[in-house]
Formats: sequence, structure tokens, C-alpha cells
Amino acid sequence: MSMTEAIPSPVKLSAVAAPGQPEPTPALEQLYRGFEQEMLVPLWTQIGDLMPAHPSSKAAAHLWRWDHLLKLADEAGRIVPVGRGGERRAIALANPALGGRPFATPTLWAAIQYLMPGEDAPEHRHTQHAFRFVVEGEGVWTVVNGDSVRMSRGDFLPQGGWNWHAHHNAASEPMAWIDGLDIPFAYYGESQFFEHGRLHLDPHERATPRHSRSERLWAHPGLRPVAHLEEAPVTPLLAYRWVDTDRALNEQLALEAEGYPATLSPGHAAVRYTNPTNGRDVLPTIRCEMHRVKSGASTRPKREVGSAVFQVFDGQGTVAVGEKQWQVRRGDMFVVPSWQSFAASCDAGQPQLDLFRFADTPIFEAVHAYRSQLG
Repeated sequence: MSMTEAIPSPVKLSAVAAPGQPEPTPALEQLYRGFEQEMLVPLWTQIGDLMPAHPSSKAAAHLWRWDHLLKLADEAGRIVPVGRGGERRAIALANPALGGRPFATPTLWAAIQYLMPGEDAPEHRHTQHAFRFVVEGEGVWTVVNGDSVRMSRGDFLPQGGWNWHAHHNAASEPMAWIDGLDIPFAYYGESQFFEHGRLHLDPHERATPRHSRSERLWAHPGLRPVAHLEEAPVTPLLAYRWVDTDRALNEQLALEAEGYPATLSPGHAAVRYTNPTNGRDVLPTIRCEMHRVKSGASTRPKREVGSAVFQVFDGQGTVAVGEKQWQVRRGDMFVVPSWQSFAASCDAGQPQLDLFRFADTPIFEAVHAYRSQLG
């Protein structure tokens, strides 16, 4: 008996009378039994699933309310240790259509992380690319390869893969933020590496500088250190500050009001976080942006290949994802699956609706599989 014959076959085929399928006959059934025995699957039985006319995501559009997430994170902060055994106290969003896996989409991970006063999140590193985005609070510093980086409301902090990083809370209050990573993409691609570091930071690493070393070197618009002209695959700038993001969005809308082309559509300003060494995305697998919709305005409906996760940074409004529609407010998070239409509008009584967005677009652009459609 061969090894192939000894293994029970997971392949199960049935001859069915359907368009595009061979006519069911005893000979066809016998052929299918041979396919099953040799672990073969004919494309004609699978083409509708493997090669659909357009993307049909396995993920579902879904909304998580920030007040619910924060309440549970606070409870976890009092019960679950932040060190080994509680690994960072990161609580992942599980898309309801992905079988209970801790994945927001088939390629993206999103989690709320919660650090109590005086706590250190132990050091580690991983090949997955990551970022932190702060929707509220301050007082935590992330320490990347010994560089202490302040985290405050509205700040975006990218983290390239395989860099040592830890966190410490120097404040008297807990602090929560969201983590975004390409964990599902690395998981399905079987490319993950992970390594534990130190449990505690050195005293000098518990510093609380206003500006990190990376900002002192790289956070000067349009200016690049001549000592570092080589291109880097991930951004060397470890913090993109809200004051700069806010000003850029305001200026787009001001220029629009003055009659100049500056926005994506009327009342819809947007900026993309970029790598200062090459102008491309901050991370090779994740695109990160901030969108601002002014009072009473709406974005143009758009669908794209690839999935995205949004967090409402400020304001209130309505978002439509595919056939679903929600009223959203500060902190709420939601998923836009691949090729599902997305649009957002700001309530007339609100100054603006600010949406932080991260997506897997760079992956599909790299393999020339990205498409988008407006309207």
C-alpha cells in the first residue's frame, strides 16, 4: 500500500447537474473517486469559488463600539497581567465571519491595548509590521530599540518588523490605544518569527523626552539628513504627531474654500502617512491615512480590492459599508471588506468627522492586483 493510499483523502467530489458542469454519469462518478484517492481537485468543480467574477470577501462588515471595548479593556487591566502570560494585554477584534480567529480581516489585525499606571509592557520583537494609534489619553512612552517615543492623542506611531519594542506608563491613569498589524497576512503566508526580550526596561530607557531621537532626525518637513540618504523599506520616523496631521487637513479644506483643488471631493480632506526616505507607505504591507469630512459633507462611495479597518478619531456621522449602515462616534471601529462599497458623512451638527484608516493596499499594489471603483 502506498503512502498516498494510506492517508484518508480530504477531497470529496460529487457529480452535479449544473451549468458549467459535466453531465453526471457513472463514469464521471468513478473518475471523481480516482481524483479523491490521488488527492486531486478539478478546477471545473471549484472555479466559482476560486475565480469569481469579482472579489467576494470571507470577512463581514462589522462595527465595534469604543465604549464597550474600553470597558472590557479596563476590566482586563485589573485581572490580566501585562507581562508574560498576559502578553501586552492586547485584545484583538475578531471578525464574526472568520470563524473566531483574532483577525479583523483576512490580512489585518486590530486590537485595543491597555496599560495601567506604572506598568511596563515587556520587550519583544516580531517580523510582522505594526503601528499604534492613540484615540485618547497620554502618558505612555513606547521604547523602540532604546529610543523613547511619546504617545498622545491623535499620534500615529509606526513600528517596522523585527525591531525591539516595549512600553511604559509614566502617568497616574491607565491608557488605551489601538494596535494594527499584518499578523493574518504573515500567518497565512507562514512567514512569522517572534522573539521575547527583557521583562523590564533599563532605568535610562524609562525617560520621557518630548521628542524621540527619530523625530529629532526625521520630523522636519521636506528636509532629509544627508547622512542618511539610503532608502529604507519602513519609515525611520517613529511618531507622526496629531498637530501636524490636523493642520494639514485644515489647510486642505481652507484651500478648497478658496477655490483651489486640494481635497478628494467637496468637504473631504485626507492625508497619507509616508516614509520620508522614499515617499511611499510607512510600512510595506499597511497603508495608513487620516480622513476629515466637514460638517454636512459626504465622501464619494468607493470600493477597492483589499480590506480596511477604520477608527473614528472625532466627531459623529454615518458610515455605509456594503449593505450595512451605522451611526458612529469617537473611538468606534469598523471593517470594510474587499470590494464592498464605503461612504461616510458628517452630521450637520458636528464640526467634522475624522476617520483614521489602515488598509492592506500595498500588498495588492506590489503584485499588481489592486483595483478601485468610485460611485
